[in-house]
Amino acid sequence: MENVQLTIAALAGIALLLVLVIRYKVNAFISLLIASIVVGIGAGMPASTVLESMQQGMGGTLGFVATVVGLGAIFGQILEHSGGATAVAKTMLHRFGKENASWAMMFTGFFVAIPVFFDVAFIILVPLVYALGRDTGKSILYYGIPLLTGLAVTHAFIPPTPGPIAVADILGADLGWVIFFGFIIGIPTAILAGPVFGRYIGNRIHVSVPEYMEMKDSSELSEDKLPSFTLLISIISVPLVLILGNTVVDALISENIIQRGFLTETIRFIGHPFTALTIAVLIAFYWLGVQRGATKQQLSDLSMEAMKPAGIIILITGAGGVFKQVLVDSGVGEMLANSIADLGLPIIALAWVVAVIVRVTQGSATVAMITAAGITAPILSQFSFSQPYIALVVLAIAAGATTFSHVNDSGFWLVNRYFGMSEKDTLKSWSVMSTIVSISGFLLALLISLFV
Repeated sequence: MENVQLTIAALAGIALLLVLVIRYKVNAFISLLIASIVVGIGAGMPASTVLESMQQGMGGTLGFVATVVGLGAIFGQILEHSGGATAVAKTMLHRFGKENASWAMMFTGFFVAIPVFFDVAFIILVPLVYALGRDTGKSILYYGIPLLTGLAVTHAFIPPTPGPIAVADILGADLGWVIFFGFIIGIPTAILAGPVFGRYIGNRIHVSVPEYMEMKDSSELSEDKLPSFTLLISIISVPLVLILGNTVVDALISENIIQRGFLTETIRFIGHPFTALTIAVLIAFYWLGVQRGATKQQLSDLSMEAMKPAGIIILITGAGGVFKQVLVDSGVGEMLANSIADLGLPIIALAWVVAVIVRVTQGSATVAMITAAGITAPILSQFSFSQPYIALVVLAIAAGATTFSHVNDSGFWLVNRYFGMSEKDTLKSWSVMSTIVSISGFLLALLISLFV
């Protein structure tokens, strides 16, 4: 009888969340809080206990996520302001050549989206897609799909982008493992959904540069005013290398291969996401800001500007932590874990399915990630999974939240407008691409999970 009550409470909370977001357009932050209250009360928790769980979930999540997402946003804002995205694209095009420009655009999107938000990076780089389309006479999908794939894969799979950071924190995953597997899964996924699918769809749907878009050719930007490619890749790599170093040292210590000491503690300290991103931000401030003539006030203004898009992501993630905590404290998580164990369904598959359902029904990848993480976390806590496996669950959720972007997703309309396509052609290209990313990412995560 108790399990029936818990099941009804969980389903009612999830259904209410979707109705509030889809039907009534209530902000995801508020919707998640309301759904958490419904689950808690429906599961039989005293009202005061529900509020205590909400406070604990919010505080426990934001302590990590707010810091990391905030630092990551500032890091990306400095890179964007310096012209770094354009510099990376120009160098990639030069090295790959125009005959392999689709590969250049894919790798450009892949690296640029590590520090820069998806939509911002796309808007910065889309003039290069226009230029390539005009120069070659090919459909801009031939170059645009690889760019979008690179951006989408990194945005979903590789911290310090907000999505995987938020999911990793809610699930208790080590960011180093997420980064490591994010690259292993992300690169082949980006190749399949980018240059391979881009060539296929580009030959079937011819899309010319839309006449109503501003025809600014970024190739006309002065080369000597852009930061060097080597400098940019080095700066982008700093937090990734430091965080991975921390993960490697932790793994070696846990296996008793090395002993704790001054060196290991130093590596762990500078490899913590807080320290690693702070170091990266300071390096970016100096080499991409001060050395390029930016004033103290300009750097301060850029930092404040970065907080605007980061703020809502931080709050939604905090609400996801609330949802998770209520599921744990109400006993719903344990009930779900027992049910999953009886069914024999891999948790990594469940996590992906939940993310897919939420993504397709309400559109927002962020909400899909947070909701799926909130449901999956209390189930994971009932088992003894390794950190590599939990990292793969993070990536499965991220893949699921990328599935079939369509008319209820703002990304769909961003691509639709900038490429000047009909809704039908946008579904055939962008929506199919996002689904390839989702399925490929999940299958690779599932395959790797069999060996960790």
